[in-house]
Amino acid sequence: MRIGLTGGASTPEKLIAQARQAEADGFHSLWYASIVQGDPLAALALAGRETSTIELGTAVLQTYPCHPLLQAQRAASVATAMGRPGFTLGLGPSHAAVVEGMYGMSYARPGRNTEEYLRILTAVRRGEAVDFAGEEWTAHAPAGTVRGAENVPVLLAALSPRLLRVAGEYADGVVLWMAPAAAIERHVVPHLTAAAEAAGRPAPRIVAGLPVAVHDDEQEAREAVAASSVMYANSPAYRRIMAIGGADSPADAAVIGDEKSVETQLRGLLDAGATDIHASIVPVGEDKRGSLKRTRGVLRQLTA
Repeated sequence: MRIGLTGGASTPEKLIAQARQAEADGFHSLWYASIVQGDPLAALALAGRETSTIELGTAVLQTYPCHPLLQAQRAASVATAMGRPGFTLGLGPSHAAVVEGMYGMSYARPGRNTEEYLRILTAVRRGEAVDFAGEEWTAHAPAGTVRGAENVPVLLAALSPRLLRVAGEYADGVVLWMAPAAAIERHVVPHLTAAAEAAGRPAPRIVAGLPVAVHDDEQEAREAVAASSVMYANSPAYRRIMAIGGADSPADAAVIGDEKSVETQLRGLLDAGATDIHASIVPVGEDKRGSLKRTRGVLRQLTA
């Protein structure tokens, strides 16, 4: 299985140590949220220089506060700083509570905003000239404005039919969160692959992100997930994708159980159409360190 973990630590030194250990343990990727170290791109550049094979990706950078030309330039700078392949740019429009509540920006049309954003960013990433005046974004740049991002894959945090179409047409795939296997199979795969095929693009990548806990007391584990996932439980976008997958809450959507049960559930995500798994390990019980070690050990064995 292609299994990645959630990346992030309190200091640059710990970030580097985490990436080295994840690579040594055979994990395929680390995924960094937008809040890591205030800007995950700095963390990625540092960790990327100290590792050689592990994929390092953002899950996800917010689109609204950063112009797509600048975002492409930032991606190029990280790829250059890493000095090796393995950086993946995960992007998403975030949520109304953040864009409107924190930034004071309009979130009236996230679908159109994201589509125009991806059109600009993916074109300039390919080195093409951009002369675009949209309803949400405008960009004018000659060919070759951004150099070094040509080989940086772009994944979109897409859950709705509109954004899944955008991902299929312009991105290299999707990076999901809180989408159960049934939602991937019945909703994500059909919308995404149909759009990619219609655009004549390769089969898209699907990174399935979910909380994971190997624990014998499932109720205790679900309570731990619920306590750490309040913001997701209250998000309309996540509530919708969980409902499509037959889950009422993050605790229901999470991958929880003993070793055999967790393996079965993870294989179920791949059977549903996911190409990769992003496991966010949730510690359970009084022995948090032991809980983390147990879950990580199971995931490590499955990467082989």
